[in-house]
Amino acid sequence: MATFSVYETLETIHCANCAITFAIPVRFDKDRRNDHASFYCPMGHINIYKEESEAEKMRRERDIAFQKLAQKDDEIKQQISLREVAERQAAAARGQVTKIKRRVDAGMCLHCRRTFSQLTTHMKMMHPKEMKCEAAE
Repeated sequence: MATFSVYETLETIHCANCAITFAIPVRFDKDRRNDHASFYCPMGHINIYKEESEAEKMRRERDIAFQKLAQKDDEIKQQISLREVAERQAAAARGQVTKIKRRVDAGMCLHCRRTFSQLTTHMKMMHPKEMKCEAAE
């Protein structure tokens, strides 16, 4: 008959069903907390760790952080796109304003598309309503 001694650290726990105190190896306890596999007390009752392990909590928090980062990246891309559209629209509007200024400087009536040497007089006589609307803007 051979005799040997084993030194192992044990974790004491209580059965969820019968409340008996028993000990299991620390490694076994850690593995069951991580994999949520069932195990039995000495009386034969099934036990399981349902709460989230620290590793699972950290993974979940990491995943949430990655999702938030991806959302922020999408928002940044959307804002950049909106800014580019607004810049193009502003450039187009500036181009239209420049075009209208050049036509008016050349004496062209914007309403009837004819050229007049006295554009102001023509506008007052022929387009008084448009003059009032443009003045209000």
